[in-house]
Amino acid sequence: YSPFFQHALNSGIRRYHVSPALCQRAKVAMSHFEPNEYINYEKLEKNINIVRKRLDRPLTLSEKIVYGHLDDPAKQEIERGKTYLRLRPDRVAMQDATAQMAMLQFISSGLPKVAVPSTIHCDHLIEAQSGGEKDLRRAKDINQEVYNFLATAGAKYGVGFWKPGSEIIHQIILENYSYPGVMLIGTDSHTPNGGGLGGICIGVGGADAVDVMAGIPWELKCPKVIGVKLTGKLSGWTSPKDVILKVAGILTVKGGTGAIIEYHGPGVDSISCTGMATICNMGAEIGATTSIFPYNARMKKYLGKTGRADIAALADEFKQHLVPDSGCQYDQVIEINLSELKPHINGPFTPDLAHPVSDIGAVAEKEGWPVDIKVGLIGSCTNSSYEDMGRSAAVAKQALAHGLKCKSKFTITPGSEQIRATIERDGYAKILREVGGLVLANACGPCIGQWDRKDIKKGEKNTIVTSYNRNFTGRNDANPETHAFVTSPEIVTALSIAGTLKFNPETDYLTGADGKKFKLEAPDADELPKLEFDPGQDTYQYPPKDGSGQHVDVSPTSQRLQLLEPFDKWDGKDLEDMLILIKVKGKCTTDHISAAGPWLKFRGHLDNISNNLLIGAINIENGKANSVRNALTQEFGPVPDTARYYKKMGVKWAVIGDENYGEGSSREHAALEPRHLGGRVIITKSFARIHETNLKKQGLLPLTFADPADYNKIHPVDKLSIVGLKDFAPGKPLKCIIKHPNGSQETIMLNHTFNESQIEWFQAGSALNRMKELQQKSS
Repeated sequence: YSPFFQHALNSGIRRYHVSPALCQRAKVAMSHFEPNEYINYEKLEKNINIVRKRLDRPLTLSEKIVYGHLDDPAKQEIERGKTYLRLRPDRVAMQDATAQMAMLQFISSGLPKVAVPSTIHCDHLIEAQSGGEKDLRRAKDINQEVYNFLATAGAKYGVGFWKPGSEIIHQIILENYSYPGVMLIGTDSHTPNGGGLGGICIGVGGADAVDVMAGIPWELKCPKVIGVKLTGKLSGWTSPKDVILKVAGILTVKGGTGAIIEYHGPGVDSISCTGMATICNMGAEIGATTSIFPYNARMKKYLGKTGRADIAALADEFKQHLVPDSGCQYDQVIEINLSELKPHINGPFTPDLAHPVSDIGAVAEKEGWPVDIKVGLIGSCTNSSYEDMGRSAAVAKQALAHGLKCKSKFTITPGSEQIRATIERDGYAKILREVGGLVLANACGPCIGQWDRKDIKKGEKNTIVTSYNRNFTGRNDANPETHAFVTSPEIVTALSIAGTLKFNPETDYLTGADGKKFKLEAPDADELPKLEFDPGQDTYQYPPKDGSGQHVDVSPTSQRLQLLEPFDKWDGKDLEDMLILIKVKGKCTTDHISAAGPWLKFRGHLDNISNNLLIGAINIENGKANSVRNALTQEFGPVPDTARYYKKMGVKWAVIGDENYGEGSSREHAALEPRHLGGRVIITKSFARIHETNLKKQGLLPLTFADPADYNKIHPVDKLSIVGLKDFAPGKPLKCIIKHPNGSQETIMLNHTFNESQIEWFQAGSALNRMKELQQKSS
């Protein structure tokens, strides 16, 4: 090991192997794939007891698991919504699009091996086109260089590798890696899916993952806890998806920011484990840090069916730590009666625009949204369980019995190779094909824009319905005129059969091939297969015991991969006379800042992918996307070109944003790109949690208006100076001097959430630079 890594081990950074002596009651492996890595509930119990004694109050489940992973539970300052916690997560998971940059950063760190169990999952780079097998073959050919990099980097640094075609990352985590009480971080915003199995699973950027893989305590602002009390029981057409669709309508896309959503109450037991995962998964759409359910019999049943009965038995012993304390207090409480909850459909263009299915037809007609459905799509990381596929097949089977097939195009995305193989064996896939469905590869596909759509032209106004989680403008097919609606798989299936948003399966009738009218019965299906799951093909690559001799090849002429160069260090001066690259009008998600779809192929090449910087954001000056004024030439041009010109001329620049800037995906490219092209400051009314952290990690200054109305004081032609950086300190606002073209000036105040170590990231140029400084100091 390097001197730094050895010093880190000696000073408290934990080893990759958790000593069996810590697990005195039982040696239970965290997963089948890491038989020598044991669950350490005793450490969790010890930490919880220390914190409970300090706080002297009942704890929520979220608090138990989060505080149970504190690096120093005896001394850590704990205040919800204010203090930063130093945590020791149990493991890391990365999907292939984000793993490229995460592994490139880990390589740059100079460390020889990851300090915690880590995995890479190849699910994002497979484009939906012709069907599962053909699309997978095509993806392996097109992405061979990237897959080889990830496989060899995994082998060298001790990271497990799930090959393309294996799964969608979150389904594999639920099947193999999540367990009650685990703390897992993943480089994907829908990592909270694992909360359906009672874990604290949090989406982060790659730089955060590098911290954990390096064995450095990971920082998280102490989350608030929003309680969602569930009463009653799910029945009929109402599904687990409707719970989160309802919650999204209540809290909106930013209502969960800085909080963990903790579900509790008697209604929880009416929801399957995979249904709970669906709810937690889509909690990302309300900005929540993560979501979680308490350990119960439904989780125990799922653990047993997925070959982990030993984990369930151990969880039973420690159950008091895997449920909330009686009398615990939440920062906010929402109550939902499941017996009264109706099927919902959310959209278009935002996942928090909630409608009962019974109303959507009339609302669409009133708003001028297309009511004819072009495509229905089921599956994704949110809704691709055995139960989801079974309920959809139950609807399809009724239509087939009356001689009907889907009027809309219809696609099915299995969540994992295990789900694909099992629904093939049990006949669900056959039924879904017979009703008109096309089974796609075990990958993200259209959910993230990996969809070679042929049935419409770009710019053509149309409607699609999906069982996905996210429906921002252009998200699925890069067409800004596609009105995407999110609902449950069974409702997608019913609407695809009817072909229109005006159909309500609870009350409306269809006409069979014989001319007779009939009504679909509410679907019913097993939550888990009666037989064991069919594992399908073996798609996992174990890391070797010693990967030190493994070569990782990155060609200097590659257009897909590029080794990273360190960002420049802060020069010790205030940021003076910065130009404004763009003042963004309205919603600006990470899709707007760093588009996905065809740009996914450049996720390992920072310079190439920077050509998509902010091309989807709307410029307030002219109301256009990817058209900004170059303040030095006065000509309008693309955003990335203008940024590159400023960088070439040695001019620093800033971005001005609106509310919840950077919501959506965890992709840190939305932070890497502005830093790479010379950006220094992002000033907004508010930030989404993951994006704000990503900006800090890359040495940028994410700042918010002390008075949100000051957003209106800044114009795209102004120059900005950030004053007070020499005295930069936690909780101390910074001054911003606005210089107008007419020579006048005004000063506004800007807030920030930097703590001391994050200020060091800025001063060093990035969190990775700071890690290297510490390594050199130790050496």
